[in-house]
Amino acid sequence: MEPQAPRFAMVAGEASGDLLGGLLLAGLRARWPALQAGGIGGPKMVAQGFEAWWPHDKLSVSGYVEVLSHYREISGIRNQLTERLLKAGPAERADVFVGIDAPDFNLDLEARLKAGGMKAIHFVSPSIWAWRGKRIDKIRKATDLVLCLFPFEPAIYAKQGVPAAYVGHPLADVIPFEVPRASARAALGIGADEVVVALLPGSRRAEVQYIAPRLLQAAAEMHRQRPGLRFVLPVVPGLRHVVEPLRRQFAADVKIDLLDGHSHDALAACDVTLIASGTATLEAALFKRPMVITYVMHALNWQMMKRMSYQPWVGLPNILLQDFAVPEFLQGDATPERLAHATLSWLDDPARCAALKARFEALHRELRCNTGQKATDAIETVLAG
Repeated sequence: MEPQAPRFAMVAGEASGDLLGGLLLAGLRARWPALQAGGIGGPKMVAQGFEAWWPHDKLSVSGYVEVLSHYREISGIRNQLTERLLKAGPAERADVFVGIDAPDFNLDLEARLKAGGMKAIHFVSPSIWAWRGKRIDKIRKATDLVLCLFPFEPAIYAKQGVPAAYVGHPLADVIPFEVPRASARAALGIGADEVVVALLPGSRRAEVQYIAPRLLQAAAEMHRQRPGLRFVLPVVPGLRHVVEPLRRQFAADVKIDLLDGHSHDALAACDVTLIASGTATLEAALFKRPMVITYVMHALNWQMMKRMSYQPWVGLPNILLQDFAVPEFLQGDATPERLAHATLSWLDDPARCAALKARFEALHRELRCNTGQKATDAIETVLAG
């Protein structure tokens, strides 16, 4: 007889976490088809049978200033969720909690749940190797296991006595090694000979409000220099009303196709991308696309981040390659003129693009290792005690 399927509680706090959560649930369901899972998540998790008690965008807040303005609501959600999980009866109580990224929310929640007798797993190591290294003390108290996306991370945790397992990056499994450029262009109505720039301003409202104006102004500058360029901008569901007025304000005379989602199609179809730092930069690398990385935030957030940073890079491709393989323009350096020049420079240097593609291919091979199965194996070990 099949053993009873475990019950999972999960929290994913933004679009990238929802994507990872959906991929993880697919792997878990392959092992336990009848599993039950609920908590905070988005549409990709719901598509895997997840019961979203709150939508993931309730936690899609970035930066200290923005978090403070939403603190009461976010804290209230965490308190309600903690009570619901710990006071559930034996028939409904989750066997394990998996916090998916969102460390500022999830680590405190995991600590409470672990203290209440529930197994707690954190999926996606916080970037303790890049900034806020002392956070590892909280991670040790809060979790039974950290699932790591990058191969160098478990050794860092081992030195501090924190159980961790490398599971690879699920995006490396789902993004095809050979980029489907022709089919992506056909899906977006883009001609084979058109030169396409993809603009990706981030997935959170605050990111879009700070970063989209720079990207749109850069697009206007590129359009001025090369009127034949085509621009596509994937919009996270629910944020079109934020992007539309910004486009009218900063790039009214530029034809920019706003796509409802379709970020992977945009990356597969484009010749180069101007992109906000975050998970999307790794997606762009896995699509083997040249890119220019940027990030802009509230000035107070920027000052605090600078003081806590350990590395010269912010973009995941550069961190993983330990090199400025692609340019980064942050805060005051992210002027429209600089962004436009750096983006156009890729289009003028095919040899540089080919060399970068080879490096991204090697990175793709390293990160591709069936994350769903590896993560499920690791989670099963925790469940077994």
